[in-house]
Amino acid sequence: MLTLDIQQQLGSLALDVKLDLPMEGITAIFGRSGTGKTSLINVISGLSQPDSGRIQLGEHVLYDSRRGVFLPPEKRRIGYVFQDARLFPHYTVTGNLTYGCRTVDQAHVDDVVALLGIEHLLKRYPASLSGGEKQRVAIGRALLSRPEMLLMDEPLASLDLPRKQELMPYLESLAKRVKIPILYVTHSLDEILRLADHMVMLNQGKVVIAGHVNSVWGSAEMRPWLPAKEQSSLISARVNHHHPRYTLTQVVLDPHASLWVGRLNRSLGEWVRVRIHANDVSLTRVQPHQTSIRNILRASIDKVLPPDEEQHVAVQLRIGESRIWANLTLWAAEDLQLTAGDEVYAQIKGVSVTQNDLA
Repeated sequence: MLTLDIQQQLGSLALDVKLDLPMEGITAIFGRSGTGKTSLINVISGLSQPDSGRIQLGEHVLYDSRRGVFLPPEKRRIGYVFQDARLFPHYTVTGNLTYGCRTVDQAHVDDVVALLGIEHLLKRYPASLSGGEKQRVAIGRALLSRPEMLLMDEPLASLDLPRKQELMPYLESLAKRVKIPILYVTHSLDEILRLADHMVMLNQGKVVIAGHVNSVWGSAEMRPWLPAKEQSSLISARVNHHHPRYTLTQVVLDPHASLWVGRLNRSLGEWVRVRIHANDVSLTRVQPHQTSIRNILRASIDKVLPPDEEQHVAVQLRIGESRIWANLTLWAAEDLQLTAGDEVYAQIKGVSVTQNDLA
């Protein structure tokens, strides 16, 4: 467990974070600019010292103000990937990768090079690399230090869209293969959807909500941060069946609920994460028949939020252990007279798959 209990005054911003984070997978640190995301990971890395608190990574205490413990960055066994790659221009890729390594374990180098797909770049210099290639080298350099944790400060922010698309599959592979915690600072919702296993939302230096990305994404606290068209739910599901005739795959939410999605190149039993937009969910009190909608699930109502300024009503539904949101007009909500505990049928017009689920 990564345990954080830190306080630091940064001008007008009071950073006050108390968290327990998992020791594997990607945890996204999300929030608007100036809310303390980079300041938080700088404190964790040792690049800055908090005013008080404690930081513990597994069994290792990195900082404890009461005991007078403050390990310098070079003793924390933490890799840091910055927004810009910060490669040495006069070294080749190989030189940059092994810079700082006291001894070079060639087998480990080969594994990292293969993981990041940079075999063909080893003899080149940074000036000849694309932005995405530079970031892959920077990630490789951090991994070759054999860190116990990896910090990534908006590694895609300086890249154009083609370079982001080039780097994203390597980050997905990194999350599956590297068994250390990765803290990933971002303000990109798309990056969270594709990469994150867990999520921390910061606002004005404080934690608004933290937990598994599915629960945070679907929480009431997250709704104000999402544009209306992005209001959605994330659910983990298991690949169950590929339709023999149609280009569809059935994924199972629980023993009594399943969804049809576009054909997936996934093995049976594999876990995926599905996304359901709230605007694609309609409700009916009676089970519909002879409809073009393929995904119709029985659900119970958890909560009905008050109407917003545009007279839209958000309804949270429970389907087994999963929860999804539906956006209704005020007219429809009043006509159906929905209240918590009611049984309804959710008609789901569209479902997308965001990534493998690592939970």
